[in-house]
Amino acid sequence: MNVSFFQELLNSIAERGRSLLEGSADDRSAAALRDLSGALLSERGEASGVALAGEILSAYRGATDEEKSEFFAYLLNALTPDETRVSETARDYLDNPSPQTLGELETAVASPRQEFFRRLNLAPGATSNIVALRADLLRFLPKAPELAAVDADLMHLLASWFNRGFLVLRRIDWSTSASTLEKIIEYEAVHEIRGWEDLRRRLDPADRRCFGFFHPSLVDEPLIFVEVALTDNIPASIQELLAAKDIEPGETSGKRPNTAVFYSISNCQKGLQGISFGNFLIKQVVEDLTKEIPSLKTFVTLSPAPRFAAWIVRTTGEYPDMIDPDILDLLSDASWAAHAEHQERLRETLMPLAAEYFLTEKTRNGRPIDPVARFHLGNGARLERINWLGDKSAKGLRQSHGIMVNYLYDLGDIEPNHEAYVNDGEIAASKSVRSLLSSSSKTRTHKKRREADIPKNATVGADE
Repeated sequence: MNVSFFQELLNSIAERGRSLLEGSADDRSAAALRDLSGALLSERGEASGVALAGEILSAYRGATDEEKSEFFAYLLNALTPDETRVSETARDYLDNPSPQTLGELETAVASPRQEFFRRLNLAPGATSNIVALRADLLRFLPKAPELAAVDADLMHLLASWFNRGFLVLRRIDWSTSASTLEKIIEYEAVHEIRGWEDLRRRLDPADRRCFGFFHPSLVDEPLIFVEVALTDNIPASIQELLAAKDIEPGETSGKRPNTAVFYSISNCQKGLQGISFGNFLIKQVVEDLTKEIPSLKTFVTLSPAPRFAAWIVRTTGEYPDMIDPDILDLLSDASWAAHAEHQERLRETLMPLAAEYFLTEKTRNGRPIDPVARFHLGNGARLERINWLGDKSAKGLRQSHGIMVNYLYDLGDIEPNHEAYVNDGEIAASKSVRSLLSSSSKTRTHKKRREADIPKNATVGADE
């Protein structure tokens, strides 16, 4: 399909439709948003839908937060099913169950908000604007939880519009468009990319790969991307993996890689929060890399533990004897990682606690409290190794006291691991990880805390 022609056609329809709007284009008030939205759902909206949708989105972009909040309140309170019609069709169905009366009931209970968002998506470039609109909605939700009903309707549609069948996997390399590469720098959520040279070191050498999912409606806008290193071992630290390399672009080290390391997965669109792309992405990348490089046998992550430090603070507050006060004093000194004697002392305490954090601490519904662990274990990976001082960056020390984790994707065990996790809450973990837990006299069983007990201000990338 000629996308540019189709876009020009939509723009032409929108321009013609604006003549039907009687000057509303200059009105950006909350009242105008309500009036335009009502018109979009009316018979008039069927005739001038493209233009109306464009005007609504334009008015919304120019609105203040207060006006946006009023707009969402309007969607919540005004765009609801007709209670009388719902009651009548429900009675009809109960009195005479049939495909016809069931269809009438389904029509009656259908949310007008979903039809509104469908029509709103008629405007040129509407999909990206609707994704941005949901990002605003998510900002308002903490103070206006009643708007969850609006979010549920919008999520229902976005999950359909962004299902796997519409996504396109692309390799991202140094020849990718500059606009997309700028987005990669901007959206990297796990390990900051410090400018173009840093980005080039992650994309250009022959032992580096980057892949992203794209959607036809969001041109040059990645939805999610993963950075991969091709190595001959399972790395224990991100410093080792991201160190400046002597290999020139296009050259290789002479070794045939046997390990693919997924070291950063970043979601890019806040408005698509809650729609999972990561598991599809990893599986597709594994399949493509296996075809490209037959020597690859091991697929593993090098993942952060973004809430480990917060968990220690929380549990120490509840159990003051959990950690020696001297240890807490050491952790409060940001320079501890530079001193070998401090490192060893802290390692003896923190590594067993990390094993407890991953293996025994659960949310209310029995899942690991660590969001990255939930993501990979749910995909069928195994908790292979906990790495001491795997991330010595200021962010890594602040969020996890330097702890990083390898999750192993053993292609023969992925399905059994996934089933055991989903059905029984069983965590697949290596003997080396479990030995950390059993060998420590400091480990104990705490009462299980809800996920909400752990502060959520850490950036965790796509694994959230």
